[in-house]
Amino acid sequence: MAAARWMLRWVAAAVAAVAAALALDNGLARTPPMGWLHWERFLCATDCAAEPRRCVRYRRRGTGSTGQRSQTAGPVPGSRCAFPGSGEPVPGSRCAFLGTGQPARCLGSRCAFSGSGQPARCPAAAVPSPAAAVPSPVADSRPGSPVPAVPSRVADSRPGSPVPAVPSRVAESRPGAPAAAVPSPQTFSAFFAGGAVASEQLFVEMADRMAAEGWRDAGYEFICIDDCWMAPTRDKQGRLQADPKRFPGGIRKLADYVHSKGLKLGIYSDVGSKTCAGFPGSYNHYDLDAQTFASWGVDLLKFDGCNSESLDLLAEGYRRMSVALNRTGRSIVYSCEWPFYLRPVQQPNYTEIKQYCNHWRNFYDVYDSWSSIKSILDWTALHQDTIVKIAGPGGWNDPDMLVIGNFGLSWDQSVTQMAMWAIMAAPLFMSNDLRHISPEAKWLLQNKEVIAINQDPLGKQGYQLFKDKNFQLWERPLSDRAYAVAVLNQQEIGGPQKFTFALTFLGNGLACNPACSIQQVLPASRDCGVYSWMSSLSLEVNPTGTVLLKVLPV
Repeated sequence: MAAARWMLRWVAAAVAAVAAALALDNGLARTPPMGWLHWERFLCATDCAAEPRRCVRYRRRGTGSTGQRSQTAGPVPGSRCAFPGSGEPVPGSRCAFLGTGQPARCLGSRCAFSGSGQPARCPAAAVPSPAAAVPSPVADSRPGSPVPAVPSRVADSRPGSPVPAVPSRVAESRPGAPAAAVPSPQTFSAFFAGGAVASEQLFVEMADRMAAEGWRDAGYEFICIDDCWMAPTRDKQGRLQADPKRFPGGIRKLADYVHSKGLKLGIYSDVGSKTCAGFPGSYNHYDLDAQTFASWGVDLLKFDGCNSESLDLLAEGYRRMSVALNRTGRSIVYSCEWPFYLRPVQQPNYTEIKQYCNHWRNFYDVYDSWSSIKSILDWTALHQDTIVKIAGPGGWNDPDMLVIGNFGLSWDQSVTQMAMWAIMAAPLFMSNDLRHISPEAKWLLQNKEVIAINQDPLGKQGYQLFKDKNFQLWERPLSDRAYAVAVLNQQEIGGPQKFTFALTFLGNGLACNPACSIQQVLPASRDCGVYSWMSSLSLEVNPTGTVLLKVLPV
């Protein structure tokens, strides 16, 4: 009997040990991570010889040698454009003065100075149309195959398509953009920030800005490398290696520098045989790659899902990398794209995904456009019964990056993205150029009240309560019986519209019972007063804008 009891205890201990090894349980991402990511703002396949203005270069004046940053080219921080004749600045626009006598590349509604020093109108042809900006989905299945292989993501699908085919992320959506890959806690992402090569110097500059200009203190702690950092082949020991031209000091040296600034370094790999941009993937190298990342001092891994031959191999790869990261003994946040690649074929098992991943992408890549933001919000609302309940400390739904401070969103639309990402308890990874960001965008991204809502320790994701043809009403439960509330005006024409709702709508009737204090957070902070349970609240909301509130019990 004693031997039998001993055997039962041994089996129980073994099962518990296996379960512990399988579960993520790394104690990380207890609130949504924050940081900066290089993709999409800074693309990875720029030809520096052909497009030198889009590369990060240092030159001594007049010599062309490495050294002091040239002052004869590049954007003028904070400068504004005015159309000829009017003398009035275009709200939110910036100019670039190139010193070459040539106008800068026009993006969206921006204008550029020519060599004459006069502002020039952007040519109409330089502004991509919505149809051109977002290509149709490209499936990656073999002809005649009933169950498609897991595809790589070539571009994004049409915004607003509720259940699209799996795209592959090989190309950026703007016409003429180079081949590239994709991005994703509170952080800077080099994925979206627009047109410089992802290089060691870029990340050094961004780390300097994050430490010196309040980003780190606001909570943005990760600086993340996306696709294209690798050399085309592994080294003789089979290990991943950095591109020696883009990262001449190697990743370990860059990680040491980032850590010296009080920040953390994120890196990118892929579950399949190749990354989305065609560099070596981690398939059959999960343990080796995890050990390599840990030895370099990496703090976050974004693990993409391109080029996996089947859904079974995809799932196995995500599980194996999670276990491999745990085995290293280093705290490494694990960012997955697992459910995104499953959804066209099968419903993701979010309970299992949360066992292995700290945050995960569900939908298509964000683009620097209002239509993209709308499509993400629509998809989230449509699937909220499935995804909201699984989010919480240690595991988060990731609607993709913040594109605030770039070119495609108006001020009201930027307010909407920041407000709704806070409501959704989303990881906050910026992708923009922190060296040339406007004061308004910086104020919004560093807003302490909004970040406090996003980082609320209760860790519950918000959800949509109401929608009609003009407005959406969302709420998010917060700690201490408080609620965050967002009112979004979906209209894209006209002026500000009034929206009135009964406070009994909120918190299943409990948020203002018997009374509550309401504070407006965005678009500007103000005290709205104290309201009783049976009161109604009226708000004026700009087209495509959002009013973000915090409701506190009295």
